[in-house]
Amino acid sequence: MPCAEAVAVKDGRILKVGTNAEIRPLIGKNTRVVRLGGKTVLPGFIDTHVHVVDFGRLLMWLDLAGVGSIKEMQSRLKERLVKTAVGKWVVGRGWDDGRFVEKRLPNRFDLDAVAPSNPVILYYQCGPVCVVNSRALELAGITKTTPNPSGGTIDKDPKTGEPSGVLRDAATDLVFSKIPEPTFEELVEASGLAVEKIVAAGITSIHWLATSQVDLAVLQTLLKKKQLPLRVYMVIPFGLLGKVPLDENLHDDFAKIGGVEVVADGYLSSGTAALFEPYADDSKINGKLLCTPAELEATAQKIVKAGLQLVIHAMGDKAIDAALAALEAVEGQGRHRVDQAALFNKDLLQRAQKQKVILSVQPLVGASEFSVYSALEHLGKKRARWLYPLKTLFKKGVCVCGGSDCPMEPLNPLQAIQSAVAREFFPEEQLTVDEALRMYTVNAAYASSEETVKGSIEEGKLADFTVLSKNPHKVAPTKIRGIRVELAIVGGKIVYQR
Repeated sequence: MPCAEAVAVKDGRILKVGTNAEIRPLIGKNTRVVRLGGKTVLPGFIDTHVHVVDFGRLLMWLDLAGVGSIKEMQSRLKERLVKTAVGKWVVGRGWDDGRFVEKRLPNRFDLDAVAPSNPVILYYQCGPVCVVNSRALELAGITKTTPNPSGGTIDKDPKTGEPSGVLRDAATDLVFSKIPEPTFEELVEASGLAVEKIVAAGITSIHWLATSQVDLAVLQTLLKKKQLPLRVYMVIPFGLLGKVPLDENLHDDFAKIGGVEVVADGYLSSGTAALFEPYADDSKINGKLLCTPAELEATAQKIVKAGLQLVIHAMGDKAIDAALAALEAVEGQGRHRVDQAALFNKDLLQRAQKQKVILSVQPLVGASEFSVYSALEHLGKKRARWLYPLKTLFKKGVCVCGGSDCPMEPLNPLQAIQSAVAREFFPEEQLTVDEALRMYTVNAAYASSEETVKGSIEEGKLADFTVLSKNPHKVAPTKIRGIRVELAIVGGKIVYQR
C-alpha cells in the first residue's frame, strides 16, 4: 500500500494506517488531530553519517555564506568581535572570492583592519583553504622564512616574500592546531543546537559518527538534560572499543552504541583514498591503505566478537577491495557495512552484490567530487564512470543508505535526494525518487538492523514522520531541494514545526 490518507498513533507507535473513514472511529475526546491539508507524510528521514559535535563546532563559527565583498566580510567580522573577548579566536567559514566585487582574494591586512587583537581564521566555502590575520600568523609562527609544509601552500607576496594570510591544504593545519578547544559546556550547548538543526531538516534518526570519547559524554549529557529530540545510533572509533561503557546512561529507544568504525583509507579530494592505479593528474600518488588487509580482518573479528556492527570507511577502489575481504571474513556474524564507499569497478560491484553488503554513501559528497574536486581530471573518465554508481548498485540489489557527512556537506536530505535523482555527471546513474527516498528511510533502517521499528509507515512501528510541503514525486527533479519540511515527529510528538 504505497499511499494512504491517515495515520493513528498511540503511545509512540503507529496504531493504524488507512483511509480517513477507517481512522476516524479511533479519534477520542483526548486525541490530538493534526490536519495536514494534503501535505505529504513520509517515514522520518534517517541520516546514516553525521558528526554532531563537529557540526556543533561549526555552528559556533562566523557564517560568511553569501558574502558579496571583502567589505561585507569585514562588517560581519566586526559584528562578531563586539561579542568576543579581546584575544579570543574567531573562526568562520563560507566566503567565496568569486562573489566578491573586489575580484581578489582577501588577505591578512583586510582582517587586521577590523581585528588587530583577536586571532582570526576564516575558511573558504568548500575545500581546505583559509585566510588568517597577522595575529593568527604570529601565534602559528608563520613568517616569510617558513617553508611550505608537505601537501600545503603558504601564499606569499611575490615582492616582499611576506605571507599574505592565505593558506592552502595542509598549511591550514599550521593555524588550526593553535586554536584552543571549546569547553565541554560549550560543546554540549553547540551540539544541542546542532540536533535542533538536524530535526528541522526533517531528520528523526541519525547515525552519529563519533570521533572521540567527548562525543559519548555529550550524548549522555543531552539525554540527561532531555535535549535529545531524535534517535541516535552511535558509531564509535575502533580506538574506543573496550574503553567506554556500551550502554551506560543510554536509552535503547532513543540512543545506543551500535557500531565501531575502522578507517581503511583517506579521501579522494585530498588524494589519500587508496587506489589500485595512480591518480590521473598525479602519477606519483595512488593513496595508501591505513592498515594491511590482515590487520583489517583481525580488527573486524574483534568488533564482531564485541557484538557490534563493523563499519569500514573505504573510499578508493583498493580500500573497498580490502573492506569486502574483511566483511567476507566475518560473513554470517552480523550485519556490517562500508561507509563513504565511492570508487568501484566491475569486479567490486559483483562482489558487493554477492556478499549482500550494506553501503553508506553521501550523494552530496559525490556531487562535490565532480563539481568541486574535478573527479574527471583527478581519476580520468574511465574510472570516474564508476564513482558513486548508485543506479547500478540498486539494480544489483545492494542495500544503499544515505548520509550527509555533515558538517563537511550540507545537512538537507532533500538536497541530497535531488542530487541523486538529477545527477549531472554520468546521468545513467540517476536514481528514481522512490530509490532515493529508500536510501533515507527503509534502507537506512536496515543498515542499523532497525527495519522492524523504523523506515516505513506500518502498524506497530515507531511513530516517526517527516511532513513535507509537497510530494517529491510531483515536482521537477531539480526542484526537490526547495520542498519545505513542515513537521518532524518522533514517537508521535512534534519536535519541529515550521
